[in-house]
Amino acid sequence: MSLKKSKYRTKYLAVAFCLGALSVVSVASWAQAVPAEKADEARVDRLLKQMTLEEKMNLIRGGLEDPSVYQGQAGYLPGVPRLHVPSLRMADGPPGLLTRVAGQAETATMGVAATFSAKDAEANGAVIGREARSLGIDVVLQPFINIDRDITFARAYNTFGEDPMLSGAMGAAEVRGAQAQGVMAMAKHYVGYDSNAYNIFIDQQTLHEVYAAPFVDAIGAGVSSVMCSYNRINGPFACGNSDTLKTILKEEMGFKGFVTSDWGGVHSVLFLNEGLDMEMPGAAEADSPFKAFINNYFVTAPPDTTPVKPLDPEALAGILGGPIPEEPQANGLDLGGFPRDNDKTTMREALKNGTVTEATITAAARRVLYEIDRFGYLDGKQKHTVTAQNVEENAAVIRKTAEDAAVLLKNEHALPLGNDDLQSLALIGPGAGQVAAIGTFGERSPGLTERQISPMVALKKGFPEANIMYAVDDDMTGVPVPASTLSHDGKPGLLRTESRGSKVVDAQLDFTHSNGRTLPANETVTWKGTLTVPSAGEYWMYLQVLGARGRLMIDGKRIGQTGAAKGTVHGDVQYATQDNGFPTTDGLDNVRRAVQLTAGPHSITVMASSDTSNKPEQIRLNWTTPELRESNHRAAIDAAKKAHTAVVFVWTRGKPDFALPGEQDKLVDEIAAVNPNTIVVMNVSQPVAMPWLGKVKGVLQMWWPGDEGGWATADVLLGKVSPAGRLPFTWAKQLTDYAANDPAHPERSDKGVDGKTTYSEGVDVGYRWFDKQKIEPLFPFGFGLSYTSFAYSDLKVAKAADNGLDVSVRVKNTGVVAGDEVPQVYLDAPEQQPDGVQFAPKTLAAFDRVTLAPGESKDVTMHVSPRALEYWSVAEKKWVRSDARRVRVGSSSRDLKLAAER
Repeated sequence: MSLKKSKYRTKYLAVAFCLGALSVVSVASWAQAVPAEKADEARVDRLLKQMTLEEKMNLIRGGLEDPSVYQGQAGYLPGVPRLHVPSLRMADGPPGLLTRVAGQAETATMGVAATFSAKDAEANGAVIGREARSLGIDVVLQPFINIDRDITFARAYNTFGEDPMLSGAMGAAEVRGAQAQGVMAMAKHYVGYDSNAYNIFIDQQTLHEVYAAPFVDAIGAGVSSVMCSYNRINGPFACGNSDTLKTILKEEMGFKGFVTSDWGGVHSVLFLNEGLDMEMPGAAEADSPFKAFINNYFVTAPPDTTPVKPLDPEALAGILGGPIPEEPQANGLDLGGFPRDNDKTTMREALKNGTVTEATITAAARRVLYEIDRFGYLDGKQKHTVTAQNVEENAAVIRKTAEDAAVLLKNEHALPLGNDDLQSLALIGPGAGQVAAIGTFGERSPGLTERQISPMVALKKGFPEANIMYAVDDDMTGVPVPASTLSHDGKPGLLRTESRGSKVVDAQLDFTHSNGRTLPANETVTWKGTLTVPSAGEYWMYLQVLGARGRLMIDGKRIGQTGAAKGTVHGDVQYATQDNGFPTTDGLDNVRRAVQLTAGPHSITVMASSDTSNKPEQIRLNWTTPELRESNHRAAIDAAKKAHTAVVFVWTRGKPDFALPGEQDKLVDEIAAVNPNTIVVMNVSQPVAMPWLGKVKGVLQMWWPGDEGGWATADVLLGKVSPAGRLPFTWAKQLTDYAANDPAHPERSDKGVDGKTTYSEGVDVGYRWFDKQKIEPLFPFGFGLSYTSFAYSDLKVAKAADNGLDVSVRVKNTGVVAGDEVPQVYLDAPEQQPDGVQFAPKTLAAFDRVTLAPGESKDVTMHVSPRALEYWSVAEKKWVRSDARRVRVGSSSRDLKLAAER
């Protein structure tokens, strides 16, 4: 890689290097209430002996918190107030926290994985723990340590990538960081939850070495709890699977904490006999859309015979992912395929007939109480008050993580931006004018939109002399529907009817802070009238709301509604980031739908009803007409033509299925055709096709970087930070190159064969599959370029005290700027392999991240654990040491510069 000359670039990198060295924060400085290694078991047993059966049940089943203090968290455990055993609040992630109070948006988990830095992961865990303390939460439902096996899996973007060693290391580091703040972490989802399928079959060696392996690391880090998954695994459901829960998790791994069901993952009271300890959520509000979805098994009261409303999938649109114009098909979970099996047993009957005993209930309650005591909660060390968040301290970690996560995929003398670029620069795409902070809403912090500075603004602040043009192309905020198109009963304007009965005519629907007009809090308002469309075409209608829920209907058909719905947890609060890839530019939630309309009149109804935020209601009806979209597109092409350099920002929102949404590929093609100096910045969390790759000069992957992502993006583009992130997954040339998507093996797909999805690729997950099949990826696992260059030498391998290996290598920065390098250790398969045992061609065994000044060398020692040198023997049902294996070290799975025998 060759650098363009620039005085300011070298100066900034040198300063960044010095500041980085000075800003290292010790883990000890984060600690507030580090949990004890062990609980007081005698105390736990004394308390259990004093409890009634019902009180023990209140330690193993969810309940409903007092609405006056409820924080909208995902789950609530009642505890035993009589004995001063506190309740527990559980909040969703990752990353971050989702409650009725907005938490800061951290870098996406895949971005954290891309740092290849356990220090960064631990710092992010500390941020999550601090947020939990601030927001009154006891248990954070993370880390998410499933394997990115199938990139079409709706939740694969939330993992730490495709490698079990990387996932385990990063997950364990987050556990340490979070639990050092005095909050419990819950590793999820155990196990085999790596596909949209629900009936999963995995051989025992692969189950142990790949899918269960990250949980071993989490347990080693002292994780308090594990969440079992929705799917079946080798027959039984994961939450009622004696083999995975009792034999593997509790006996082989030695897990001492409690196992919680995923929400609605229990299908029988008898799961309690198979290793499950706690049912969540247990209870649901009577008017909750989830009521029809959730059974409550761990109750001794007579069954509730109250009729339940049928599940309304549209009422869950914001949580499950409603369609947007660029993604006409909703990308949420398929509720139709969700297991709803119910063996109809009740806890009352089970206790009477002896199929469940009080001793089993006591044992499960003991595991929960053990962790409550270990974390000091019996001694008042938990915190349920909501206090100010450590915003600046957290923001520094988020920004550094986003910078460390940046992966430079291609660079033909294009980056960092030089003086010529900055004197004539076109930024194109909504991700330039806003931060693609979180990608998709889901179960994560919604972010603080007031902190989100766009890359464009950050670039101008970082280099004030820059001459920057901006063209949005895909305008996600749009413009207010003009008054000339709105009428009622033949008169101008829409008729507004308020809950108290008063009626007002509004020329336009535009009640926002930015417009200087809002509606009172806690109102229910309806607008009705006629929308007269000037010409036929596809209109993109934008219902934009905050402080309320909203619904839009045209010609009597529901077009869209906001995602916040009463009783769906998370505080019933409408967040600005909930229903679209980006909020509006003035910070409103944005329900965007494409609607084919004929010329002429159409009936229109807009409704707003209060959420529980008690804030003034904002609501606006915007659109982009076909003509406006075409005009915006022409403006983007024109800006690119006039500029010396064009930077196109592309994005995904949910699962990409290996494609950018909408017409973004076409946009990049057209920009590259008119500007030879085109750079692409990607805000994606899974690999996508890049048909334009050969036509652009540079590609920078910034993931979903969190609230501080605009600053981080500008820092990398300007060269204030040299990118050193590495891909935590293999970036294939085509979707069918992945094992889970290979059409020759339909049993591996989410559809499976005869209702079964079999992971028949075995241990050959991700890059291992590409190696085994000799498939050339677009970019290999562990890949990432830099603004500098590095040399490797002096590889040494020695036996470690724990019977693992210590691998040392000298790394030298041979370039002219400071930067980080990520040396990676891989083990080849042994030459002699026992019959029936699987070995991947090579497996990641260790890694590190090192910062080097220009010309500086460091000896880096990486530890290979003993487990990395073992395989799971199905025949012997134990871990067995493998024969000698070649050790390789390099900068990616396909760039291994040095090798040695151990």
